[in-house]
Amino acid sequence: MSGLYLSRGLFPHEFLRPTVQFILDTQQASGEIPWFDGGYTDPWDHVEAAMGLTVGGEYHAARRAYAWLAGMQLEDGSWWASYRGEEIDNCERRESNFVAYIATGLWHFYLVTGDRDFLGDMWPTVDRAMGFVLSLQSEHGEIDWAVESDGTPKGDALVTGCSSIYKSLECAINIAHTLAEPRPQWLQARSALGEALRHKPERFDRTWASKSRYSMDWFYPVLAGVYTGREAQARLASRWDEFVEDKLGCRCEKQQPWVTIAESCELVMALLAAGDHARAVEVYSWLHQWRTSDGSYWTGYQLVEDLLWPDEKPTWTAGAILLAADALTGHTPAANLFTRVEFANERLATELVGSLRKHRRQAD
Repeated sequence: MSGLYLSRGLFPHEFLRPTVQFILDTQQASGEIPWFDGGYTDPWDHVEAAMGLTVGGEYHAARRAYAWLAGMQLEDGSWWASYRGEEIDNCERRESNFVAYIATGLWHFYLVTGDRDFLGDMWPTVDRAMGFVLSLQSEHGEIDWAVESDGTPKGDALVTGCSSIYKSLECAINIAHTLAEPRPQWLQARSALGEALRHKPERFDRTWASKSRYSMDWFYPVLAGVYTGREAQARLASRWDEFVEDKLGCRCEKQQPWVTIAESCELVMALLAAGDHARAVEVYSWLHQWRTSDGSYWTGYQLVEDLLWPDEKPTWTAGAILLAADALTGHTPAANLFTRVEFANERLATELVGSLRKHRRQAD
């Protein structure tokens, strides 16, 4: 099926209900949401799928997902790279953007439900998670992408990962304000991270080949609000032809003939963030040819070999489909989460940013 054109105020409930049900059916009794039945669970994609449940109105299931993650949190605020039930699947590293993403998911849940009590219950989890993440921030503003199994920082940073953290910091700041738990250092850390992403490219990909060949390095700084307005528009226009395959979707990597559905959904939201509504609607309309009869979506399509690859239909891809549909239609109060930068206390944010800039001028 293809050609689903969405308009504001017209969320396709009946069409997307099987997609919500697919996530529900894959969720474990514990609340865990693996990639697929028999697959592992990583903290970032678990949250993406949980946000899909929230968009679909499955609030109890989303609460269970976040409660499971809180229960698996380590003492230092982090999570391992992946799990299978209560067992650690990958204990080689803990990734900073995986850890930060719970703030995005919980703020999304609060925007939709207004459930302040649950937000309060989850506050210690968010506070510890952001403490771990910001312990990896350098004096230059970037944040290490991961730590080794023994806690040693990996010693390099990723544009996509840091962009995701930038959005998570916005959400964490909003959670802190809503619960009257001020964390001014988080706003300062976010400002420094934004400066690094915009003006210090040398702080990224220092110990390996540039990741700029991946589409997420191209559009994630727009999706996360690092670039807005004309800068965002110019960034998306600059590499459009490298990454976007007409009538198919967005490539994962420019050298590989492979479009992926989740990244195409994220590009849809980045286009909305940049003010390109028409193109966002068009790209989203292409993606449902990769939908299956149970409402799930394939990971991606290999152009040259004309095959669906890999043989996976992930829950997080379903979550991305739901988030993009919400962004296009304005279905929930969280529809603008990935298309605008919004602080719950804009005055405080402005004051703290001004204070940080004044401090920098004095230091210079």
